[in-house]
Amino acid sequence: MTDHSGREAVAAVWRIESARIVGALARYTGDFALAEDCAQEALAEALVTWPRDGVPRDRAGWLLTVGRRRAIDAFRRRSTLDEKYAALTHGLGEGGAVSGRTPADPVRDAEEVLWDPDRIDDDTLALMFVSCHPVLSREAQVALTLRVVGGLTSDEIARVLLVPTATVQARITRAKKTLKAARVPFGVPPAGERTERLGSVLSVLYLIFTEGSSAGSGEELIRFDLAGEAQRLARVLSRLVPGEPEVHGLLGLLELTAARFPARTGPDGRPVLLEHQDRRRWDRAAIHRGRAALARAERAGRGLGPYGLQAAIAECHAVAPSVEATDWERIVLLYEALGRLAPSPVVDLNRAVAVCMAQGPAEALSIVDGLRTAKALSNSHLLPSVRGELLARLGRTDEASSELDLAIRRCGNKSERSVLEDKLADLR
Repeated sequence: MTDHSGREAVAAVWRIESARIVGALARYTGDFALAEDCAQEALAEALVTWPRDGVPRDRAGWLLTVGRRRAIDAFRRRSTLDEKYAALTHGLGEGGAVSGRTPADPVRDAEEVLWDPDRIDDDTLALMFVSCHPVLSREAQVALTLRVVGGLTSDEIARVLLVPTATVQARITRAKKTLKAARVPFGVPPAGERTERLGSVLSVLYLIFTEGSSAGSGEELIRFDLAGEAQRLARVLSRLVPGEPEVHGLLGLLELTAARFPARTGPDGRPVLLEHQDRRRWDRAAIHRGRAALARAERAGRGLGPYGLQAAIAECHAVAPSVEATDWERIVLLYEALGRLAPSPVVDLNRAVAVCMAQGPAEALSIVDGLRTAKALSNSHLLPSVRGELLARLGRTDEASSELDLAIRRCGNKSERSVLEDKLADLR
C-alpha cells in the first residue's frame, strides 16, 4: 500500500466515524477532553501505521481500540499520581501500603464493549450538545463542533474559518479546559434543558452553513465544503432527534438553499442573481429532500419555528417557475411571522425585498429607511445594497449610486462586490 492511499483511508474513516469514536470514548472515560485527546492520538498513530502496515479490516474498531488504550494509560498515570499524593499526605504503612486507603483500580474493564450499537446515536447527540454548551463562546462552539462532530483537523477548520491554525488550536484547547472547569457532564441534557440547548446546536449549524452559502470574505461566493459539512451534520441530527420539528425545519432550509447553488455562479465564477438564474440547473433531488424535511416539521402540529418558516420561504422560491410567478404575497406573510418569532433587522430587510416584489419599491423603501439606525446593519453592505436597488427602481439615480458605492466599500467578498460594481456602472 502506498503512503498516499493509507492516509486517504485514515481520512475517510475519520470523517465518517470520528463523532462515534469520540463519543464512545467519552462515555467510557467520563471525560470529554480526555476522550478527544485519546481519539486524536489514535488518529495520529493510524497516519503512521496504516500506510506502513496496511489498512485494518475494522478501521473504526482499530481507532477505538487504540484510543481506549491511550485512555487506560492516562488512568494509570492518574492512579500513580493519586497514590503518591496519598503517600505524602497520610504517610506509608507497613509494607509500603498507603495507610488508611485502599487504592481502587482506575482502569475499567478493558473488555467493556464500547462500540454498543444501542448507545452510538446517544453518544453522537451528546457530543453535539457538549460542543455547543452555553459556557462556550460562539467561536469556540463552531470550532469544537467542526472538530469533534465534523471530524475536521485543525488545519481544515482553519481553512474553513479563514483563521490561522494556531487560533483554531487555541480555541479548541480553551474550550476543552472550560468544559472541564465548568464540570460539564458528557451526555444528552435532561428534558428540561434539552430544548434550550438544542437551540444552540441548531444555531451553530445554521451559522456554519450561512458562512458557506454566502462567504463573508474571500474571492469565492460559495464555500461548498463548509456548507456541505453543515448539511451533513443537520442530516445526522435529524436522525438522532426525529421528534423535534425545528431540526427538520433547519434541514429543509439548508437543503432548499443549497439546491440553488449550481445556478448561483456562472462559468467564470461570478455571482448570478436570482432573477437571472437558470432554474433548470437547480438540484431537484435537494429540493425534494428539503420539501420532505419541511413536511416532517409541519406534521408535528406545533406550528413552524424560525427555521421552518425560512424553509417555507425557500420552498416558495423552489417551486416557482420564475421570479415573476413566485408567490411574493405568501413570502411577505412568512417574513412577518418570522419577524414576530425571531425579530431581526436582517429579517426586516429581507421582508422589504419581498414587499418590493409584491407591492412595489415605495412601500419597501419605507421599511428599509426604518432600519438605517439598526446597529446590526451599521457595517453591513446589505442595507445600502438593498436601499440602492430600491432607489434605482424609483428613478432616484444619484441617491442610488451613493448607496451602491457605500455597499461596495463595505462588501468583503470579491465575487459579491463585483455584482455591486456592475449595478453601479449600469446606473452611471
